[in-house]
Amino acid sequence: MGQILGLDIFFILNMLLAASIIFFERKDPGATWAWLMVVLFLPYIGFALYLWIGFTTKKRNAFVIKSQMDHDLFKDYAKTTFYADEIKDIQSRYSNSENIFNNPEWANFNGLVFLNFAAGLGFLCHNNTVDVFHGGSSKFDKMFDDISKAEKFIHLQYYIVRNDELGKKLIVLLTQKALEGVEVRLLIDCMGKPFQHKKMFEPLISAGGKASVFLPRYFIRVNYRNHRKICVIDGKIGYIGGMNIGKEYLGQSRRFGNWRDAHIRVCGNSVKELNLRFIMDWNYTHSALHQKVFLEDKYFPRMSDFDGVKMQVISSGPDTNWPNIRDGYIKMINEARRSIYIQTPYFVPDDSIFEMLKISALSGIDVKIMIPATPDHPFVYWAALSYLDALVDAGVKCYKYHAGFVHSKLVLIDGQVASVGTANIDIRSFKLNFEINAFIYDKEKTMEFERQFLCDVNECVLMDREFFNRRGNWSKVKESISRLLSPLL
Repeated sequence: MGQILGLDIFFILNMLLAASIIFFERKDPGATWAWLMVVLFLPYIGFALYLWIGFTTKKRNAFVIKSQMDHDLFKDYAKTTFYADEIKDIQSRYSNSENIFNNPEWANFNGLVFLNFAAGLGFLCHNNTVDVFHGGSSKFDKMFDDISKAEKFIHLQYYIVRNDELGKKLIVLLTQKALEGVEVRLLIDCMGKPFQHKKMFEPLISAGGKASVFLPRYFIRVNYRNHRKICVIDGKIGYIGGMNIGKEYLGQSRRFGNWRDAHIRVCGNSVKELNLRFIMDWNYTHSALHQKVFLEDKYFPRMSDFDGVKMQVISSGPDTNWPNIRDGYIKMINEARRSIYIQTPYFVPDDSIFEMLKISALSGIDVKIMIPATPDHPFVYWAALSYLDALVDAGVKCYKYHAGFVHSKLVLIDGQVASVGTANIDIRSFKLNFEINAFIYDKEKTMEFERQFLCDVNECVLMDREFFNRRGNWSKVKESISRLLSPLL
């Protein structure tokens, strides 16, 4: 009798949870149906899963403060003479239908620039030089060399810093710079912090450096991870892209082997944008006034003015009003006239991007999508196959990379515009994680990425209609289930 009563109570609680998902969480319909399926069909574990990765009501309150702090800091930042003039210039040009680029060849990207400016608060910086990295060895060699030459400050923000040879090398270098009197700040997401090796950071802290964890109180949750990768040195050099700190990014993982990624080194005013985002995240992590970073001139040095690589740095996440990077992707796809090349480890698009890719391919645009052949998240991989299956019928060319693991987060349009950074083509990157991307308006740099992409195609298997027709029934079942759960992945 008691057991029956217990089951009745559990059933009632399960129904109340289902009701809360529908009436209180206000999720999009796809996510709502997915969670209802999990809760109703897995009653003993669905409740725990929802509390762990699904509950969002508290999130809306938790990040209101951060959003306001970021907005206040940005207003102070934008009051400088350079940016005040930049705001007026872009607003005037766009309202008068003028070409922001002063070049008719780029006219169709005016809307993308203004979207990133108006919604993403991304200034179009003209005076950048950019170096492109397709693998970890060259990127880390150059970054560590730049760090070794730092004179004033080093700001580092990563999702993961492994306690392996590469991570230890970084900490030794940062510790040495702190002993020299250089300000060193290291910010790591709590899911990427090696708690089992807390002593790893003690030398840095003892030397006067600072190491902090982003949102430690959310450690038990999978959502709301700070996925950004930022390095700023003396306010003059910046790094942004897909690589964390760990030996796998050097291609030394037994499981994945060769590691293909995309990262860039930037010099110019876009470094200020990277540093501003770091400061926003750092200040939110620290409540004590003496631990915060302020908008001092030393953090934002003047740069020489010249006509270089044009770039906007865009952030998105629970701390922004809009899914800025996702919207930027949509606008890029919409403006494409000849080609759309996408390289991503996780391809779980929302309906808008999915439909736009189909329409683009059906319109005769060359659409190519590349994912890794060796998945690190099986459900995400199976969901990706279900989406790619449908896109193949529209004429999209879909590839599986077999020469290791492809981790690049790239969207390339018409050999003119590139987006590179931390955001994958998935709902988690669009809505749940803290991300940052660079939107680059430059033929030379975009073509550099494109040439590497086409080289990677030679290491791929084409997933055409014949490929999908050959897969077995069990594969189709896994794909169907994962597709249903894709709003939660």
